[in-house]
Order: sequence, then structure tokens, then C-alpha cells
Amino acid sequence: MSHPATILPAPGAATDSFVRLRGVNKHFNVDGRRLPILADFNLDVRRHEFIAILGESGCGKSTLLRLLCGLEENYAGQILVDGVAPKVGNDEAGIVFQDPRLFPWLSVAQNIALGLARFRPDRAGVQRRVEELVALVGLSGFENALPHQLSGGMAQRVALARAIVSRPAFLLLDEPFSALDALTRSQMHEQLLRIREAADLTMLLVTHDVEEAVYLADRVVVMAPQPGPLRASVEIGLPYPRVREEAAFQHERERLHALLAKDELIA
Repeated sequence: MSHPATILPAPGAATDSFVRLRGVNKHFNVDGRRLPILADFNLDVRRHEFIAILGESGCGKSTLLRLLCGLEENYAGQILVDGVAPKVGNDEAGIVFQDPRLFPWLSVAQNIALGLARFRPDRAGVQRRVEELVALVGLSGFENALPHQLSGGMAQRVALARAIVSRPAFLLLDEPFSALDALTRSQMHEQLLRIREAADLTMLLVTHDVEEAVYLADRVVVMAPQPGPLRASVEIGLPYPRVREEAAFQHERERLHALLAKDELIA
């Protein structure tokens, strides 16, 4: 059962919000000019919700993720993750980028264990947690492999495992599958859904792929062109597992394509 697209509600009390943005404004200085990236941006994400963010290139999607994990600062407005302003090294958030960003001289297990370095757990504890994550992402037998010995999909699985090894409550995904071929991408979608089922996570995915958004997310928010206010919020009322060939899935995909293609909001 599908639901109509709706304009996001005005800011108000949202007691179940895990992520809360109110009146967020962000700009960069480029060649002496002030370039607005986000303008009066408001968003609530419920605990354990999976949100996908769609929008054209340059509308501020990646900047939004960097703000949420503390990699970007100097913004106006309020950003709270579980009631706390984000900062670099915040234990609440893990992030996965388009590029896996693995250390080439470290093995799969060592790359994953890096996510625990600042916690200084005992060696046995690290080994147990890494073994658990290696199994979860389907890389058993590759613990000692180096990054150059992995396929693109396998490397991204390592990046996912590293992002959640410290048991964060919030996982940010910045187009993590966009460089993968179609088959590997589909396999990674299933992997991500298994991770979601196994871990207690709130998830926010930035993507350009409408089908990916419909397949994975509980809700899709569509950003307008720069400086990126939110145009619409769409609940994806389809049960999991979702079937891309079904008419209801195709309907949701077409509605989102229309929202991206037109300036006016459609239902």
C-alpha cells in the first residue's frame, strides 16, 4: 500500500526523533563569493528508521551527511543526534563513503579492527568482534586478504563492517554502491538489509538511484536544487522483502522520478 508524497511538517515537538535538524544553514566561500549549500533545512529521523535522500548533484546531500557526523562545522541552526550535537569521533555515528578508503597495507581483519582503535578493548575482544563482523558481511575466509586482493563489492563490505564494528546507533551511507556493477550492487542491497536486521541501527542513505531508494528505505526525502531545502517526504509503504518487478514498486519509483523531474510537488 503506497502513501502520497507530503511536504515535510513544520518544526515541532518530535519526541521519537533520533536525528533532529532545525533551521540549518550552511555555505561555502568560493572565489570570494558566499555559496549557499543548505538553506533553512529541517528534518526529523525516527529511531531505527531507514531514510534515503534523493536530489540532483550539488543540492547538499553529501554536505548534510558530513554535518551529521561532525566532519563539517560552521553552520547555523540546530543539529542533534540522540540529543547531542555531532562531532568528529562521535561514537553514535558510523559512515561509509563511495570509496571504501581501506588501508592497502592492512588485512581485511585489521581494517575492520581500526574502528575499535579508540576504544582500546582487549585483544581477545577485538578478535571476537571482528570475526563476528566478517561473518555478518560474508567475508569468512578472507580475514587475511589485502585490499588489492578484493573485488569492489568485497572492499565495500569491509568498509561497512568497519563502520559498525563499534556498534554505533547511526549509520550514514554516502552513495556507497554507486561505483559497483549492477549485479554486485544488488547483492550489496541484500547485504545492507541483513546488516540492518542484525544491528540496532538508524540509517541514512544518500543516493542518486531512485530504485535503490525504493528498495531499501522506509522513507525517501527529496531535496530541491541548491541550496537544498526538502521538497517532499514519501513513506514507502511496501513490505520487505520488496520485489522490483511488482506494480506497487514501480508506482513508488515513478512517483519519485516525477518529484525529481518537476519543480512542483505532485501526489
